[in-house]
This record gives sequence, structure tokens and C-alpha cells, in this order.
Amino acid sequence: MKTILVTGGGGFIGSNLVAELIKRRTHHIVVCDEFGTDDKWRNLGKHPVHEIVPTNQLFEWLDENHSNLEMIYHLGSISSTTEERVDLVLHNNFTASLKLWRWCNKRGIRLVYASAAATYGNGGNGFDDSMDLTYLNSLTPLSGYGWSKHLFDTHVATAVTHGQVATPQWVGFKFFNAYGPNEYHKENQRSVISQIAPHAIEHSSVKLFRSYNSKYPDGEQKRDMIYVKDIVKVMLWCLDNPSVSGLFNLGTGQANSFNAMAKAIFVAIGRDARIGYIDMPPSIAKKYQYFTEAKMDRLRAAGYSTPFTSLQDGIKDYIQNYLLKEDPYL
Repeated sequence: MKTILVTGGGGFIGSNLVAELIKRRTHHIVVCDEFGTDDKWRNLGKHPVHEIVPTNQLFEWLDENHSNLEMIYHLGSISSTTEERVDLVLHNNFTASLKLWRWCNKRGIRLVYASAAATYGNGGNGFDDSMDLTYLNSLTPLSGYGWSKHLFDTHVATAVTHGQVATPQWVGFKFFNAYGPNEYHKENQRSVISQIAPHAIEHSSVKLFRSYNSKYPDGEQKRDMIYVKDIVKVMLWCLDNPSVSGLFNLGTGQANSFNAMAKAIFVAIGRDARIGYIDMPPSIAKKYQYFTEAKMDRLRAAGYSTPFTSLQDGIKDYIQNYLLKEDPYL
């Protein structure tokens, strides 16, 4: 049986992917991650992975096991958009990813990696998942996290442009705002849905950030919010379609306001919506995106045809089948 490695496999998106890969029973599933002292381990508590590799032993493990390795899903990174230690972010998100990219090209191993919508900055140049180097160079991320992901996207695009790619399949996904089960360990980096739903459940009211942009009334800031189960479906589609390579947006293609999101939460718990507004912390305000919406043409053109879950249906499933349960883990 061949092996699939998932870096960051104990995290939010990674653990959802691991759960579905294990259900298939077609591969040994190996996770590379760190679990610390909190409850992050519970993300994998119901899913018997074949092996867990500490991050500092990744390349030693790869060199010893490459002959049986079919695919690497590289999801491990520092995903905090507010992390101020930029050198640390660069090391984890760019330098380590670059080393893995070169290793996969040398060994001919398929690679799917996580980029982010944060690479688009304020969206002034659109949300086009083009690999054109002129377009990529026009993007200005607003955070060290977005910059680190953008650097790697640009490196890959340059290699592709110059015909310097040897791996049989490579796919980068610019994840938009993901939400769903197993994000609990992310604390203040959880989705807004995960952060405010408990307030709706316990206190019957929620608070959203005020807007400081005259184009967007309070609560009408918009995000392309994608249910994690849809993300997993797309990543599994890549496994099943080894001829597909490219850099793709991964959102729904439909932006929704935070007001609409909050109202969907109240519908899911069966209560009337009570929404208030609070000031945005300065550390967030200076890096805030008022609108994101994935352009999905290229993924559709590559052959992915499955519809995406509506925000209302995704929130209903998330709340009723996870957040309202005693055990909220997938």
C-alpha cells in the first residue's frame, strides 16, 4: 500500500483531510505535525493514522520512506495573520516549503500545498489566481503571513514559467476564509463563525466589528467563506486526477456579509438575530480586508464541477452537528 503524507495533518484543514483519506482505506496516512500541550491532539483522536512524524524529523523521514510515497499534502505552516515574528513566519512558510518543493522535484513526488487569499492584500488588483509573473508581482500582501505565502507562489510560478518543474503533479490552493469542525485550537485565529456562535448560543446576541470604510456599512464587510468539507473534496479530487496541476483559488466564488453570516447562525440555533457592533482593534484595522471573493474560473476549467455548500447550509451543519454537540470534533 502506498503512503500519503500530510504536513500539518493535526491542524484544522489537515485533520479534516486526514479523516477522509483514512475512510478510503487506499493508502497509509502519515501526519507530520506538533501537538503541544493543548487539545489539538483531539483533531486526530478518532482517526488512526499510520504514523506521526515530528516536524524536525520530516526530511529524515522523507529520505528513508520516499520509495513508497505517492503524494504530499503540505498544509503545515504558521497561519496567523497577526504574527509579528516575520523571520519565524518566513522560515516556516517559505524556507521550509521551498526545501520541500525542491525535494519533491528531485524525487518526482506529487505535491499539493496551501497558499492563502492573504496573498491578494486589500484586493485592489483583484482575486485572480493567475500565474502570470507580472500580475503576481503587482500583489501587495498586508501581513507577514500573506507575504510568506506570496513568495512561495511566486517561486513556483517562476519555476513553471521556465520549465523547471519535475514533479509529476503540483497544485497550490489559495484558501479563502475556511470554517468548520476541528478549528478550535486556533483560538483567536478561528473563523468568525466559530468565535461568535457560542455567544449566540449562550447569550442570544453577537458582536461584529464596525466598518471604517464608507463603502461598507457596519457588518456589511464581505468574505468568501468556504466550508472545510468542500476544501477536502477539492483536495481529494486532486489525488484522483494526477494530470491536474496549477495555482487555484479555493473559495466558493460568492462573498457574503458578516451580517448574513450572523443571521445564518441564529437560524441554525432557532433564535431571532441580535447583532451589535464593536470597535476594531488597531492591530486588525490596519491589515483588514473589507471584501474577498474567489474567482473560480480556473478550477472549474480544470474539471472540478461539484457545487460548493451555501453559507447557510454549511453553518447549519457546523453548528447542529458539531458546535452544539458535547463532542464537537470530527
